[in-house]
Amino acid sequence: MEPAPGRLSGFVKSLGVSMIITRPAVAIAAALCLVAACSSSKSGGEKLPNVPVQKSVGAGEGTLNIIAWAGYAEDGSDDPKVDWVHPFEQQTGCSVHVKIGNTSDEMVALMKTGQYDGVSASGDATLRLIYGGDVAPVDTSLVPNYATVSDFLKNGAWNSVKGQMYGIPHGWGANLLMWDPKRVPGNLDSWSAVFDQSSQYKGHVTAYDSPIYIADAALYLKATQPDLGIKNPYALTEKQLDAAMSLLQTQKANVGEYWSDYTKEVQAFEAGTSSVGTTWQVIANTINTDGKTTVKTVLPKEGATGWSDTWMISSKAKHPNCMYKWMNYIISPSVNAQVAEWFGEAPAQTKACDETTDKNFCATYKALDPTFAKSLAYWTTPRKQCVDGSGDNCTDYSEWVTKWQALKS
Repeated sequence: MEPAPGRLSGFVKSLGVSMIITRPAVAIAAALCLVAACSSSKSGGEKLPNVPVQKSVGAGEGTLNIIAWAGYAEDGSDDPKVDWVHPFEQQTGCSVHVKIGNTSDEMVALMKTGQYDGVSASGDATLRLIYGGDVAPVDTSLVPNYATVSDFLKNGAWNSVKGQMYGIPHGWGANLLMWDPKRVPGNLDSWSAVFDQSSQYKGHVTAYDSPIYIADAALYLKATQPDLGIKNPYALTEKQLDAAMSLLQTQKANVGEYWSDYTKEVQAFEAGTSSVGTTWQVIANTINTDGKTTVKTVLPKEGATGWSDTWMISSKAKHPNCMYKWMNYIISPSVNAQVAEWFGEAPAQTKACDETTDKNFCATYKALDPTFAKSLAYWTTPRKQCVDGSGDNCTDYSEWVTKWQALKS
């Protein structure tokens, strides 16, 4: 199975469990980015659209059209044993039609058409959808399984506004520091290895290929240059954004490869062309399971960014009852466990940890560790109206895209 453009995909074995690993890679080329989809502040203005909340869930309408990351709505076509779509159809009578999204920008653009009932959105898309009026607020009492979702995934800056949830958490993960101890001696504990000290590993540093990676640089500067006044890595003024870009420009001279396809990072570490950089735990598990080399990971002392995906319902949903039924089903303990293991992420549902095939799975992904989870700065769409409520002088996502493209060009 070849990776889809702009996506991470492929079959691996992690801790003895077969799964497909996918994560969204944000579009970095202008050709892939519709202007309306790329701007967080210009796509819906700063005013929150008045979209009503559904008050009840009735019988399913017979059809459900959703946009999903590959691996989030499996129907047995990739592996006959991996199928949670057909059981849902049998339970609800809702016939599911899945459109695989290749990037967050593509998902935002598709949701604007009004042809889909819902989407599995990452944090770099959610606020664009909310302020664009493309998704509706959610009455979580209509989703019974929401009650046992991890509290640290509720009412986040990326999936709610003023205490109102705009979706149902699905799964999450951290962006960690990884290194090859054969080539990088000692135990690392700081992002300085890939920023201020990256010249020591010139040509062997790797970084995530996405505008949202700017937040990783900002998070490091927040800890190391407090005079910049960075309080939130997704709420950057022009001066703060320029400082982050300057750090990334310096790092670029030492980067051997930017990765968005997870297989590229696996291959680079196994071949020895990459020795240190940002990663996900599942990638480290894959490398260590392959046995060609051994890597270590750490949550650095400065903290780390992370991602939390959210199922959101369209404000124009033609089949809202089926969408509510899907949101409740996909985070049910058994199904959320299946998705998490297949995909390679921590499940949102706390009870899923009792259902995983690998009984150490949730411990490996720290799924029930609130201290670890709360230490992460989850991807949040940058907006002119600062996402931390500090003012209206922040840079929005479209500016981040422009800056990233200039860095990579």
